[in-house]
Amino acid sequence: MIAPGTVVAVVGPTAAGKSALSIALAHALDGEVVNADSMQLYRGLDIGTAKLTVAEREGVPHHLLDIWEVTEPASVAQYQRLARATVDDILARGRVPLLVGGSGLYVRAVLEQFEFPGTDPALRRRLEDELATVGAAALHARLREADPVAAAGILPGNGRRIVRALEVIELTGRPFTAALPQPTPYYPAVQIGVDLDTTRLDERIAVRVDRMWADGLVDETRELVGHGLADGRTASRALGYQQVLRFLAGELTETEAHDETIRATRRFVRRQRSWFRRDPKVRWLDSADPGLVEAALWILGDAAR
Repeated sequence: MIAPGTVVAVVGPTAAGKSALSIALAHALDGEVVNADSMQLYRGLDIGTAKLTVAEREGVPHHLLDIWEVTEPASVAQYQRLARATVDDILARGRVPLLVGGSGLYVRAVLEQFEFPGTDPALRRRLEDELATVGAAALHARLREADPVAAAGILPGNGRRIVRALEVIELTGRPFTAALPQPTPYYPAVQIGVDLDTTRLDERIAVRVDRMWADGLVDETRELVGHGLADGRTASRALGYQQVLRFLAGELTETEAHDETIRATRRFVRRQRSWFRRDPKVRWLDSADPGLVEAALWILGDAAR
């Protein structure tokens, strides 16, 4: 079905159907899932990230879920090391690794030759102090002037990533996106993208957020506050949790938090599409197609021929 040593990546925007396809492919290919959703790496961020329950995984092994506490800042470099070690182990056992998620930089960090630009502690402190003083929106506006492509892929409220992009720009004298290496494969891989038309995906997002609230997102967030969620530089920015934290702090009503989660998720989907659609190696499928699994298997077979 696929060439030995190949990694299958299932990518695309939030709520498009990546998880369902990955389970079906894992059964068909004798595969195991390696998580590439940056927020599903966090322990306890379950409802808001639509993390599959053990039952929903249908016996398919899932790796790199729940590995970080909510207080730990994300590190793509650390994730890269863990994910590649996991992929290598799956390949060594003769099974197929399925890299699944919508965090484009994380997918790229695994599949491509990818060395991260260095850092400068003094510069980082200065930018972080500035972030605390003027806020993420002001720094995002600066980033948009220096590197519009990078700014388009980073949420305006994600201060940590904005600071990192500005740091690399100052260190290298080049746009953040130019400092990233040109794509060179690290593993042989086939990338399958799943998406829906915008109207249907917008509707699906609204239904998903309604379900998150019904399943207890507010209570889950309240419990995670006791574990330091509000102080987590990365986890506190997760969609849904960020809005519920503002509700718990009295900054939004619960209805406003719910509605803002829908709007923020839709904006995030546009950025995800922008990232993945730039990659010509991604083979796109409509997740509403009743023959979706068969079409994905055909792509994999075609790539092996």
